[in-house]
Amino acid sequence: MKNVTIERPTVEEAVEAALKELQVEKDDVEIEVITEPSKGFFGLGSKDAKVRVTVTNGPEERAKKFLDILLKKMDIEALYEAKYSDNVLNVDIVKIGEEDKGLVIGKRGKNLDEIQFLMNLMVNKGRENYIRVIFNVEDYRSKREDTLKRLALKMADKCRYYKHKVRLEPMNPYERRIIHSTLQDEKDIITYSEGEEPYRKVVIDLK
Repeated sequence: MKNVTIERPTVEEAVEAALKELQVEKDDVEIEVITEPSKGFFGLGSKDAKVRVTVTNGPEERAKKFLDILLKKMDIEALYEAKYSDNVLNVDIVKIGEEDKGLVIGKRGKNLDEIQFLMNLMVNKGRENYIRVIFNVEDYRSKREDTLKRLALKMADKCRYYKHKVRLEPMNPYERRIIHSTLQDEKDIITYSEGEEPYRKVVIDLK
């Protein structure tokens, strides 16, 4: 468990400094006051407060607890990493069997997105400051993004060649944004979305 030891003129200042360094909230930690502040005799020999603050229920701990339970219920063995920095928590499964990998990711990443949504709820429950949670499996999201970019350019060429609009398969909002972003600088191409969730899709057309 992460912990820091901080000295400040008061216990409150020491705790505040520790929370800031650990990037957590007070409910995420256990606080041990090692030394109470003292003013000394006639102002001489004064001592700062010294506290040790240990993270026991921070973003990483919450995510790990959720994922451990989920993987156990799914009867899946996997190795994962959780790294929290600048209000973003990245949880990556770095080693998993191919069959189990497909199960966790789901068709076009559907299961991956649903697990990420639930993990977001768990990590942010009761927190004042929202933390963005990104859940990934063996760099799937980056590979999927590259695939979508290639698809966007290929379908744009198809639109030009046949001179009519091209409708892509239904995608989630994140994937649709990748398509729109990839083609936004194509001077002869426009993109827009049509349909209702979860069947909303991107349309590629000539300007």
